Amino acid sequence: MPTDPNQPIFVLVRPQMGENIGAAARAMWNFGLDAMRIVDPRDGWPNSKAVAMASGAGRLLDEALLAQTTPDALQDCDMVFATTARPRGLTKPVVTAERAMQISAEKIAAGQRVGVLFGPERAGLENDDIARANAIINVPVNPEFPSLNLAQCVLLTAYEWRRATQEANSERTEMAQADWASHADVENLSMHYEDTLTQAGFFFPDTKATNMKTNLRNMWSRMPLTRADVQMLHGVLRQMVRWKDR
Repeated sequence: MPTDPNQPIFVLVRPQMGENIGAAARAMWNFGLDAMRIVDPRDGWPNSKAVAMASGAGRLLDEALLAQTTPDALQDCDMVFATTARPRGLTKPVVTAERAMQISAEKIAAGQRVGVLFGPERAGLENDDIARANAIINVPVNPEFPSLNLAQCVLLTAYEWRRATQEANSERTEMAQADWASHADVENLSMHYEDTLTQAGFFFPDTKATNMKTNLRNMWSRMPLTRADVQMLHGVLRQMVRWKDR
């Protein structure tokens, strides 16, 4: 059973290669999704190549629902999206993967079940499959080469689900077991450099000394220093003074 029932169901329709099914399982589990359904796989089921490719996501294949037809796989779904890169001559809403997963999150939060159809590798979903969907997912790919591999399409959609449902920092710093320097740490570093540079006659002429010290202090405050950085900069200055005295 899925670890979390509040997720979209990814339906692989007539997938052809076991390796791609396994890669799709890995892509789903990368983003916390494990509700997979497989419709009429070409090479039968179970598939040893799919298991090998799934690696740590083999459980998804063990628990995947096998269906003979697309309607069988969608019978309990309230909202269905179909992924396709080509115009199909069908009048349907077309949304990005980002918007589709936002809508999915809203529908699922309201107690509905959402399915996402992914077509076979050679030509994608057939119109008969797409006609059963409420909307089409289309991404802005290169028009001269629009075809996405099955696992790539699954990965992209699963990533957008994660973005729609999980808070993520758009930027962060890996601290590598370090702590940020405190204001006092930076103040002491600034005074160390200011005192040493004063003794070295750096702040010259006197008419510019005050402005030079302000600029130096401002430089330290702009730098995101860790305590290890501060200790190293103290050490650099001490060693330079020792070298001069030697």
